[in-house]
Amino acid sequence: MNNNLSKLTTALGYAFQQEALLRQALTHRSYGNQHYERLEFLGDSVLNCSIARALYDAFPQQPEGTLSRMRANLVKQDTLAEIALNLKLGDYLQMGEGELKSGGFRRPSILADALEAIFGAIFLDAGFEEARATVLRLFEPVIAAIDPNASGKDAKTQLQEWLQGRRHPLPDYQLLQTRGEAHDQVFVVTCRIPALKIVTEGQGKSRRAAEQEAALAVLKQVGALN
Repeated sequence: MNNNLSKLTTALGYAFQQEALLRQALTHRSYGNQHYERLEFLGDSVLNCSIARALYDAFPQQPEGTLSRMRANLVKQDTLAEIALNLKLGDYLQMGEGELKSGGFRRPSILADALEAIFGAIFLDAGFEEARATVLRLFEPVIAAIDPNASGKDAKTQLQEWLQGRRHPLPDYQLLQTRGEAHDQVFVVTCRIPALKIVTEGQGKSRRAAEQEAALAVLKQVGALN
């Protein structure tokens, strides 16, 4: 575990009053009894409520069903793990030797759980509004990439379904470069569809957001936007 948590707190945009809460949020059950699972329980609720409010405000014309689908896509494991990777959360996790050897610090489920635990830790440290503000800072680029006319499906999901429906291979996303400081990075990603001879590029505050933009560019090229 990286014991210097200053880079992580800078990336989170939140400084803990009780650093012990953050350390607990970064501790896997394989390491000791004071692990992150109870904090994860709290953080899950904070996350869902925060994202629900953000979507409610951002998409005032969308019905409940569409908002629910959008929220499910934002709070799923893949999205959380991608944000955790951008934070380099795996570098800070405490876990037992067996988990370390098996690559637990890279496992999406563990990264996602630890991120939720951090939201729970902030909630205990400073209250709901601070926790919600942190959630919104991290999820802002992902929410901004949502197409409100896509029936709650993000661009990557739409592109995957469109390609599968035509029996084409799935797209290949490649990270071209990362620019800026750790707390203010810009990711540049390409999306390649060899079968269609299409290559697009996307940029975003997270790798996921950049991938979404690149996928959206493909959908526009093939006229497949829902």
